[in-house]
Parts: sequence; structure tokens; C-alpha cells
Amino acid sequence: MPEFTARFATAAEIEQWDTLVTANPNGGNLLQSEAFAAVKKNYGWDTQFLAFEGPHYTSYNLVLEKSFPVLGKLWYLIKGPDVADVFEVPAVLEALRVFVKHAKLHVFAVKIEPDIVASEEAHSVLRGAGLVEVPDLQPNDSTALLDISPESSELLRKLHSRGRNAVRRAIRENVEVVRMDPTESTMRTMYSLMVGTIAAKATTQARDFEYYRQFWTEFTQREQGHFYFVFEDGVASVGAFVINYGAKATYKDGGSLQKRSQYGDSHLVQWAAINDMKELGALEYDFCGTPPADRLKDPTHPHHGLGLFKTSFSKTVTDFVGCYDLVLSPVRYKLWSRAGERVFRQLYTRRTGKQFY
Repeated sequence: MPEFTARFATAAEIEQWDTLVTANPNGGNLLQSEAFAAVKKNYGWDTQFLAFEGPHYTSYNLVLEKSFPVLGKLWYLIKGPDVADVFEVPAVLEALRVFVKHAKLHVFAVKIEPDIVASEEAHSVLRGAGLVEVPDLQPNDSTALLDISPESSELLRKLHSRGRNAVRRAIRENVEVVRMDPTESTMRTMYSLMVGTIAAKATTQARDFEYYRQFWTEFTQREQGHFYFVFEDGVASVGAFVINYGAKATYKDGGSLQKRSQYGDSHLVQWAAINDMKELGALEYDFCGTPPADRLKDPTHPHHGLGLFKTSFSKTVTDFVGCYDLVLSPVRYKLWSRAGERVFRQLYTRRTGKQFY
């Protein structure tokens, strides 16, 4: 097993954070980005920037941190650790354990959720490292991924027939995709479409507009975020916000009017974004959230409709291993898991009206 050491990133490394993260073994994740760190600082989290140094590479990972009375600090290694292989996770976490102890950081637990494809072997390795499996936090722990490296016409031919036919019909019927500047008006239009879609099709609630405004602003200011719309009779009928981060692109946010007449409009929005992302150097497109593979056809799943739409491009669903806890203080973690997490989440939401995670 390779040996790793853990440390805080230097100021010089933080200055070039996105460049270093996107050079990680799995190419990083937008939720590890400088932009996302800036957002979470205003939503109840402190941020730490970690480097795991191994014999063949250094992996850079964002940590979100919350502090609690009595318990100490919870670390959330969001979408990390980014490693080349699941068998390196135990060594990375042992390095993290040693670092936290020697630096006296008072961390009682670390949540991890590496982008490692789920398998019995992968779960066995994580459980064997003493990790505790906990509920997923991110919507794309099951998702539809599309290889967008082929040339455009070949890629279109390779799409699922449902998606390919919808794109071609929308093109024939002269549906137009409009790329919008990140203005206040654009963001409010996008948010309105999202809220309408969530109200009609989901059991969850959207975060407040201010969260999305900051999220979208942070990514667009870094030229990593892009708005796409289709209009019908002068009214925005479909909207999407897509992020390019290294070799990965992600369909992060979307919404549409429930009653509209332009067939294939939402598919054409995705097709336009996919081709733009290819131009920006992306090789993979993440549709960001579906039901798990074994529930894709289950109509009772809250993301059933979204799953059908997204797999009309990619055909299959990729399940990642999800979220695990690394316990650093068994006594304090027991307090956290028995009541602490529930109580602190309720108090935070009651006080701020915002989501805890």
C-alpha cells in the first residue's frame, strides 16, 4: 500500500487552486473548486485546503468545516479524497488521521464521498478501513455520465435514440438556443424556471435565490459557468446552467415551463451546451443526478422523470460509493450520530432558513 502524508495547502498552492484540483487523478470536481469554496463561506462553513502527498502524485482537496460546542469540528471532504484507486483511500485517511492528531485540530469526524464507482469490492475496502456508511449528501452520487470526446456528428449518432431523435426534431423545427449573459434578469429567470419545475415534479425545495445568485456569479466570474435558454412566444420556456471545470462539464441547474409546445427544446439546450463544453476542452458531461441504477425505472422515485430525461442521452446510470464517515473521536461521534447532527441541523435551519449541508 502506498504511503501518503497530509498537510494544509500553501498560500501559493491556494492561489492556483483550480489548476491543481483539475490535475488530480480523477480530474477534480466543481464542488472542490475555488468558486464553490467562496459560496460556502457565506453559508455556515469555514473552508480548509488540503494536500495529500503520495509517491506518484499530490491530491488537492477542499474541506468544509463546522464547529460545534463540546463536540469540536466536523470536516466534510466534499467529493473527496480524489485518488487514483479505491485501494489508496485507507492510506490517505490514515495520513489525515495522523495530521489532525499532530496538529491538534480538534476534528471529531470527517465525511468523505470520493467519486469512486460503486462495487462490492469498493464498499468492502471502505468498510474495511473502519468507515461508517451514512446517507448521501450530493444529488450526483448517482448520475448519468456522457463521454463527449467523439467528434460532434459521431457523438450525436451514439446518443440514446430518444435523445438523438428529440435533438434532430428540434433542429428541424428551428428551435433556437440562446446563450445568455449572467445578468440579474437572467438569474431571476433561471430561478423562476427552477422553482416552477421543483414545485411540479419534486418533493424537495429550492435553496433561496441569494444562494443561487452567488453560486452562479462565482462560477461565471471565473468563466466556468454558462446560461442557456429557449424562448417560446417571447417567454423563457427552458433554462440550464452548465459548468466547465477542467475536463468535466456538469449540467448543474435547470428548469422549464410545464406547458410548452416546442418538441425537443430541453434536449436541444443540452446538445448546445455539450458542444460548447467540447470546445472548452471537456471530455465528460455529467447530467448531475438520477435515481440509482436499480431504481431508474421506479416511478415512485422522486427523480424518476429527471432520470428518464438524462438517460435519453447517456443510456446508463453510474452509481458512486456515496458518503462515509471517518470517526476520529468515538465518544464525540456517538453524541453526534445519536442526536447531535439532528439537533444542530434543526437549529441551523430554524435560525437561518437555509439548508445545513
